[in-house]
Amino acid sequence: MPKKWVVNASPLIVLARINHLFLLQHLAAELVVPAGVAKEIAQGPEDDPARQWLQSHGQELVREVQVIPPVVIAWNLGLGETEVLAWAYENPGYEVILDDRAARNCALSLNLPVRGTISVLLLAKRAGHLKEITPVLLQLEQAGFRIDSTIISGAKKLAKED
Repeated sequence: MPKKWVVNASPLIVLARINHLFLLQHLAAELVVPAGVAKEIAQGPEDDPARQWLQSHGQELVREVQVIPPVVIAWNLGLGETEVLAWAYENPGYEVILDDRAARNCALSLNLPVRGTISVLLLAKRAGHLKEITPVLLQLEQAGFRIDSTIISGAKKLAKED
């Protein structure tokens, strides 16, 4: 079944910083950026690569979220996370792409499939879009993405790069 993803700000920002945004569009048959996510990114620096991408190529992926279910509101998350989760909740078949722990917990409680940035990289390697993830993990760290060392070693092990 083709992948349908709804993506939050963090994966967009960090993948744009390391010039790997293309992975999202190569891996997903359908990619949605909720308007709230676009709004959060637009508040960042003008030279932010994710902001620039959303003002050009990514603009066609932005969708308005019409309904925020009370079960999502109850989690009191940020605008982007709330809209990502609301989209997936209201549109079955979408997987949420986000890194925030509380938002991931909300997704799991709602039985929504969830994947983080590291998981996207692992999938990209399996699909042949990356030869290795180790250098990309290093780029993520250098770009300011906080990754626990146990997650890094686990990702390398899964990628058979340990």
